[in-house]
Amino acid sequence: QVQLVESGGGLVQAGGSLRLSCVASGRTFSTYAVGWFRQAPGKDRQFVGAIRSNGVSTYNAASVKGRFTISRNNVKNTVYLQMNSLEPEDTAVYACAASSSIVVLSRWDAYDYWGQGIQVTVSS
Repeated sequence: QVQLVESGGGLVQAGGSLRLSCVASGRTFSTYAVGWFRQAPGKDRQFVGAIRSNGVSTYNAASVKGRFTISRNNVKNTVYLQMNSLEPEDTAVYACAASSSIVVLSRWDAYDYWGQGIQVTVSS
């Protein structure tokens, strides 16, 4: 069993930055892939990016356009989502998810564990 807790969200002006953290319980967290998803009001859940256990990350290029970076610190059981040059369109609830056996990182239904989500609001 893995529990995930996000932090670091909040209100920021357009052009600003935020770093979200996803802290996990469990001693085998280093073997999990972790994805970030977001959902804005009235819109479908959207894949933001993910990082595999080996540290290789992948992104939804269309939505993040090289502005977001995912990294992990397995000693701290934490995955980070660094968001730069934020735009009002990035406003959403962001959630992290983890899986020990995922193949397609962009599929939200392939993840086993989810955090509760955290609000990110970007003002214009």
